[in-house]
Amino acid sequence: MTTVRREAFGRLPPEEGGGEVEKFVLQSDSVKVEILSFGCIIAALETKDRNGAFSDIVLGFDTLEGYTRKHPFFGAVVGRVANRIANGRFTLDGKEYQLVINNGPNSLHGGAKGFDKVLWSPEVLPNGVRFFRLSPDGEESYPGDLKVWVTYTLSGRELVINYRAQTSKTTPISLTNHAYFNLAGQGSRDVYDHEFSIEADSYLPVDDTKIPTGEVAAVQGTGFDLRQPVELGKHLQKFHLDGFDHNFCLQQGQDRRLVARVFHPPTGRTMEVHTTQPGIQFYTGNNLDGSLKGKGAATYPKHSAFCLETQNWPDAVNKPHFPKVMLQPGEEYNHTTWLVFNTA
Repeated sequence: MTTVRREAFGRLPPEEGGGEVEKFVLQSDSVKVEILSFGCIIAALETKDRNGAFSDIVLGFDTLEGYTRKHPFFGAVVGRVANRIANGRFTLDGKEYQLVINNGPNSLHGGAKGFDKVLWSPEVLPNGVRFFRLSPDGEESYPGDLKVWVTYTLSGRELVINYRAQTSKTTPISLTNHAYFNLAGQGSRDVYDHEFSIEADSYLPVDDTKIPTGEVAAVQGTGFDLRQPVELGKHLQKFHLDGFDHNFCLQQGQDRRLVARVFHPPTGRTMEVHTTQPGIQFYTGNNLDGSLKGKGAATYPKHSAFCLETQNWPDAVNKPHFPKVMLQPGEEYNHTTWLVFNTA
């Protein structure tokens, strides 16, 4: 049985467009998740350790004010296009579109005011909540009126996130949730003692601005081979890596498949990621620097969390050999990601 509660979380200031922000609390026997109508943000996610004790395993803030200030997309749904677009430019039907540059020379996670910074319309479901918004033609310079539905449902140990969209004009779209996890509990120092595995035979090498070079490289014999579990801290040392911020290329297809697993030996917590998406961005919180005050006055230093963002490949709008990123009128974008929490 999942219970769903809704409560007030705060009010957006007039300069942010005003409006009431609500929090939706989904609770089963083994998982409790809190989701905001602002940015579809996962603000808290509590799971049990092997002794049955609950801890909140996602980074975030105690108040709405934290989320309206600049932060690294904690828990939010990002779009229209997750990840980076080179030089913020793409061409569609002979017309060039210039997006806001907000990450070095590139456009990141939807631009200046992406899906993470807007109020969504909620609808309570028996075991979850569905959010809707219309992204108008020209918003953040993207073409077409885009209707978007993001649905969170909780069943036992499984949190399901479904993304659907329909457009009036051809437009690029790639949606993901940008939760930052630490299975030891949010506010823990680092994730070096976590064991990671990712079911990918290839990954995308990037240039110094984190844009894929276009090569689809085999993981075999490299630090990107995570097909067998690795302990993060030791693995980064062994391969002299500063951390991960890379897309791993998943087996293509519309079916649910297990793509990543994380295990935290001290608490016994495990997290599995299943998805229909073609890629997963593995990010180890390289840009966290301890400057943000999070929940319970916690600080979040470098490598104090990880993200496993299921999505299309970065800069697919400019790489014809990458999976299709354009949505046409009359089609529906429909992807699902399942997060399964257990103990071992």
